[in-house]
Amino acid sequence: MSEKRTRAVRMIAGALGLTLVGAALTSCAAGSGAETIRFTFSKREAIEFMNELVAEYNSSQDEVKVEIDTSGVDVVSASFVRGNPPDIMLANYNYEIARFVQRCALTDLSDTEAASGIRDDLQPLMDQYGSCEGRTSALPYSVMAASVIYNKQIFDEQGLEVPKTWDELLAVCDQLKAAGIDPFYATFKDDWTVAQGWYDYTAGGSVDVIDFFDAMAEEGTEVGPDAPVSFEQDFSEPMDRMMQLVTEYTNSDAASRAYGDGNLAFGEGKGAMYLQGPWAFSEIEKTAPDLDLGTFPLPMTDDPADLGVRVNMDLAAMIPAESNHQEAARDFLEYLYLPENIEAYNASQLGFTPTTDAPAPDDPRVEGMIEYYDNGQIYQGPSVLVPKTLPLNNYVQAMVLGASPESTLRTMDADWARIAFRAPIPTTQDSASGETEESTP
Repeated sequence: MSEKRTRAVRMIAGALGLTLVGAALTSCAAGSGAETIRFTFSKREAIEFMNELVAEYNSSQDEVKVEIDTSGVDVVSASFVRGNPPDIMLANYNYEIARFVQRCALTDLSDTEAASGIRDDLQPLMDQYGSCEGRTSALPYSVMAASVIYNKQIFDEQGLEVPKTWDELLAVCDQLKAAGIDPFYATFKDDWTVAQGWYDYTAGGSVDVIDFFDAMAEEGTEVGPDAPVSFEQDFSEPMDRMMQLVTEYTNSDAASRAYGDGNLAFGEGKGAMYLQGPWAFSEIEKTAPDLDLGTFPLPMTDDPADLGVRVNMDLAAMIPAESNHQEAARDFLEYLYLPENIEAYNASQLGFTPTTDAPAPDDPRVEGMIEYYDNGQIYQGPSVLVPKTLPLNNYVQAMVLGASPESTLRTMDADWARIAFRAPIPTTQDSASGETEESTP
């Protein structure tokens, strides 16, 4: 045998040997190692909490290993396109995420123990984004409730009670203004603060949000001045009342104040009320740790029965249908929904736990919303129930900065009709019947 051929044989034999050893090691690892699943988590403020929970789960058993991925929704969306989605998701529930539901890209979770404990009255809010026929594709994990934040010390010093009607609210504002106190501290420089607070609270406190958007979806391309439902028609009075509060009862420099400015100023006692969610508490607390704050729903009518708090599904759990680790993902899902875990998570974020037997939050700052959440007097923010291609934040910011509400609402109607022409928007009735159309995220 030639020297060249001898070397070739030895190289082949060596390669075969390495291959056999590698296969043996892989087989051994597969037989004794834990099944690894990828878990995407989108709440950056709570990464530390979730890292600890994942570590506790991993150490509690040796069959499943969870690897947490916090790279964000854009990466998740790309992974679906590539056919390599995460095995389980815990994400903010909005149009961007709900399109996976609409396209039936998620497994049915209705037979899980976790699903059996979810409040029934939250399902219509989930269905506002559409559904997949015959499936419970997503389970709410954390409900964030938001309403008026108020300075209890200022209210006490002025002898004020929490208003429950529109007239009572105006009387409170007039007394505060007469005392030289800005009734509301506003931050119009950041458009999202206008949408989340001013627009959502005034519209949600006046309009049946679910019925309105169902009717808008039914009208679709016909939404306009002659339609039986429209932004111009149904939101006209709420926006007029919003503008009354904006023009008469806010700080004079609101147009140049941003979210960070508002947290600092409100902590310094500049303003008696603040239209922000509980996420602002931790920011206010940095400079005013002892400030006594509370919450109440913004009254927009003269019937206290219309009071409600704005909620959003801050996190929802989902398992993609293309995951190759269905049982392992379900095991971790059930762990996430153990009462001690889901309740601890929501307590850490000042969220409301969506299960039927969960205790109410014990933080006094959100105590004023408990009654309304427990009674189902809740609505999803109108600002999050429109496709992103309708630039609502810009529109509502323009209104508080001086644009005509009538003209702005008419533009929103035209945008809605144009978007509906391109891609029909689902209704909760469609969801119930399974006739779900794909919406534009």
